Amino acid sequence: MKVPKGLQALVDDGKIDAVVRQLKSGKEASVYVVACGDQVRCAKLYKDAEHRGFHKLAAYQEGRKARGGRAARAMARRGRHGRKMQETEWTNAEVTALYRLAHAGVRVPTPYGVYDRVLLMELVVDAQGHPAPRLIDVDMSAEQARRWHAFAITQIVRMLCAGLIHGDLSEYNVLLDACGPVIIDLPQAVSAASNNNAFSMFERDVNNMRAAFARAAPELLDTTYAQEIWKLYRAGVLTPDSPLTGRFTEQLVEADLGAVLEQIEDARREAEARQRGREETEAV
Repeated sequence: MKVPKGLQALVDDGKIDAVVRQLKSGKEASVYVVACGDQVRCAKLYKDAEHRGFHKLAAYQEGRKARGGRAARAMARRGRHGRKMQETEWTNAEVTALYRLAHAGVRVPTPYGVYDRVLLMELVVDAQGHPAPRLIDVDMSAEQARRWHAFAITQIVRMLCAGLIHGDLSEYNVLLDACGPVIIDLPQAVSAASNNNAFSMFERDVNNMRAAFARAAPELLDTTYAQEIWKLYRAGVLTPDSPLTGRFTEQLVEADLGAVLEQIEDARREAEARQRGREETEAV
């Protein structure tokens, strides 16, 4: 096929020998199957700022390493230079997350480098060697759904142990190869420790997986892994091998009504004492 404009520089530099075909096109990027020597890989070409929405960008970027003042101001103004910097940061965030998660044992595509707005990475394939399907496009048995859901939960736990939350995990960005789920699309990955939206994003990721696999195994809807995992994480005891039950009961502490009333009475006495002091001062 004709080489897309965004990939021409990689062809000229010998990073890509040929563009085989387009694999998919989304709101954030277009993905192409490419030949690199005797290897078939994929090239993710990020769309420029004018063709992407950044309405949620601030929530995802919170907690990432702060840039210099000049760079931060340029990004805040959203001018051409600022949008270019946002694009670079968005792309680099995915590359960094891929390397970090691959090192932690999470099943993600192997990255091979980033060049301008293009990420070269492993082409995830099925047992027949064809590009692996998305979870949304796969029919599964109840037994497969339970097994794949359990595996997806272990991957989410490994991500959290590595300090990251996907932030947009759904059946649209999980591929199923011959061995099971592979997590993709990570430019919005967030820091679990320093993002104020961390738990809400984590809970959404976990619950999206629950809903996806519950299409074939409805009993999964009764699980509450998000709260159970997060409690272990907050306590500093979560490990990739932490035993999980999928059950979580909120521990409610019964209020000590007597102590509350006593505090109220103490506050009343203090207020009366201050008022008497003011009245005595005025009388003098």
